[in-house]
Amino acid sequence: MKSIVKNTTLFLAFAGLTFNAFAQEIKQDSTKIETLDEVLIKSLRVDANSPITHSNVTKEELEKRNLGQDIPILLNYLPSVVTTSDAGAGVGYTGIRVRGVSAQSTNITINGIPYNDSESLGTFWVNLGDFSSSVESLQLQRGVGTSTNGSGAFGASINVLTDAASKEANGEIANSFGSYNTRKHTVKYSTGLIDNHIEISGRLSQINSDGYIDRAESDLKSYYLQGSYIDDNTLIKAITFGGHEVTYQAWNGFDPDQIESLGENPNIDENRTFNVSGAYFNENGELQFYDNEVDNYKQDHYQLHWNQKFNNNWSTNLGLNYTYGRGYFEQYKEDEDFETYGFDEITIGGETINETDVIRRRWLDNDFYALNASVNYKDEKLNMNTGVFYSSYHGEHFGEVIWSQFASNSEIRDRYYDGNGDKYDFSVFAKATYQLNNKLSLFGDLQYRSVNYDTSGINSDLELFEIDKSFSFFNPKAGLSYNLNNKNNFYFSYARANREPNRDDFKNNEDVKPEQLNDFELGWRFKNSNLIFNANVYYMLYNEQLVLTGELDDVASPLRDNSGKSSRLGLELEAVVKITDQFSIQPNVTLSSNKNDETIASIDGALVNLGRTDISFSPDVVASNALVFKPMENLQLSFLSKYVGEQFMSNTEAELSKLESYFVNDFNVTYEIKTNKIFKSILLSGLVNNIFGEEYISNGFYYTYDDTWSVAGETTTIEGVGYYPQATTNFLVGATLKF
Repeated sequence: MKSIVKNTTLFLAFAGLTFNAFAQEIKQDSTKIETLDEVLIKSLRVDANSPITHSNVTKEELEKRNLGQDIPILLNYLPSVVTTSDAGAGVGYTGIRVRGVSAQSTNITINGIPYNDSESLGTFWVNLGDFSSSVESLQLQRGVGTSTNGSGAFGASINVLTDAASKEANGEIANSFGSYNTRKHTVKYSTGLIDNHIEISGRLSQINSDGYIDRAESDLKSYYLQGSYIDDNTLIKAITFGGHEVTYQAWNGFDPDQIESLGENPNIDENRTFNVSGAYFNENGELQFYDNEVDNYKQDHYQLHWNQKFNNNWSTNLGLNYTYGRGYFEQYKEDEDFETYGFDEITIGGETINETDVIRRRWLDNDFYALNASVNYKDEKLNMNTGVFYSSYHGEHFGEVIWSQFASNSEIRDRYYDGNGDKYDFSVFAKATYQLNNKLSLFGDLQYRSVNYDTSGINSDLELFEIDKSFSFFNPKAGLSYNLNNKNNFYFSYARANREPNRDDFKNNEDVKPEQLNDFELGWRFKNSNLIFNANVYYMLYNEQLVLTGELDDVASPLRDNSGKSSRLGLELEAVVKITDQFSIQPNVTLSSNKNDETIASIDGALVNLGRTDISFSPDVVASNALVFKPMENLQLSFLSKYVGEQFMSNTEAELSKLESYFVNDFNVTYEIKTNKIFKSILLSGLVNNIFGEEYISNGFYYTYDDTWSVAGETTTIEGVGYYPQATTNFLVGATLKF
């Protein structure tokens, strides 16, 4: 295995994080105690020959493009991945879809602790600005993957491992600048081992950007601090990290109808950066934009991990976590009814007033506690993990009016809605890999999971929202891996996953059902000194999949609904072709068919059976390529290409809901200067995104409503659509000083 990794490393240069599934083991830094895979996330990750489809990404690979963009954008060139950015340039709110499955169905863990929000099931990387600067490695598992903590994976899971302890004292100062006034400033340090046992390290970061979209500014501050105690058989890590983000809202997208109603040009080709957020009219009828239409949120994480090795066979791991999140988004709202906010009508000069302009804040204040514990046994043939996970979440949802043109009987800090959500999650698992002989190994994984979710109070729609649901899930997984010889490995796996609905699903339909997935994976891995090739066929068979409808709620969160029977059938191909010692080609492509077995929609007042239709936001083709040239040891140039085929934003295949295909190219260059004076090295990085200026759209929304007045006595379905335009040509340059 070590020789394979060595040969791979010689030419597997960074390709926008494209094909790190081929880095069969995570590269070890000689200054690190250990990569900690064996400590914090052993129960979640898989090794190179596992029958699980996966990609590995290392710190060194992240570093080459870590110039301020979010983690989803840095993973854009991995197989089957499609990413998007609300502000258009990769800073602020970003999203990722894998195999066409939404971010709510991608499970994220940090050091084995769930990061997905317990209620929405979404992942908000904006709360952890520059978190990639504190990532030691990550593994993307496509499909169901292995048993994981928190909500199950329905498209992918991303297991993140934070910085490993360092033997030697070191420091780092990184600065980058680029288009749209984007800038990132990072300071890192490590004491190295003190008395051969204790290490303290940390990071402070700030990222700012004006965004490609009008007024889509981001102000992201973050920190990371860890203390490690290391002995022969003990590793204890105390970690705290978090961030404070203030972003001007860009989540409403480009809605031509809404823009036209404001008297502006609704042509996206001529006005693609227009942002409807914050729009209002002053007393003279002039269009204005409220300057504080922002999302303002803080999130702090506290983790304690204790790994104990008893002998060469037995080890244990205990993880504790507390996460505290709090914040709001602020909005200027015109002509709001008094009734909405509990105001009494007032009379001024004989005129009855029952409407007012307001500025409101809608708050989320939450606490999340988690515990996970696991035991590992390993000998020459058997590697077995068993563990337990428990979490408790409490969230407060409430709204306040902080200003009103007519205040009526309101008092400061009055809440016009107030509700709570509580969620309890328990799971237990046992998984094992057994080596039958030097060619064949078997994998088994059993998980039981119990979830309870209950809500009380009034929601943001000013409706009584009381849910009390409990779910019990059994998630079996099995697979086999066969090494034909030292060049060819074949694998097959089956996995079942069950997943509960999220808060918005219940809000839109109290009778929403949990979703179930049966995932079949068949793969072939080939490697020699000049070629590495992976092929994988997947068949994902769903029951009541919660697919995106294309619509958004009043805060631009995507809505989902059960789709009955549906499936995803795909072929994933990826390769690294060594042309010379300096030049390699690294392509990947996913070809897929993503279908709802039956779609029934309301059209012109009647239910219509549309039969078999494409699943929303699921392109049939996703492809990437990297041309990597390394003319000398410290210089690397990469030309990166990404193609995403056309996709529908609805499940009805409505023509208006179609997003056109796009083809985008980036250019990345890195040059490291080794010095023996003040600094150990200076890393210079440059990145040109969308080098040919493609005007493309990676995400959007589609909605319909019935108009009973358009034709007398008849109902006509009216369609509407919105888009999230992505930036044209833009750049980032940076320098990292290491000492």
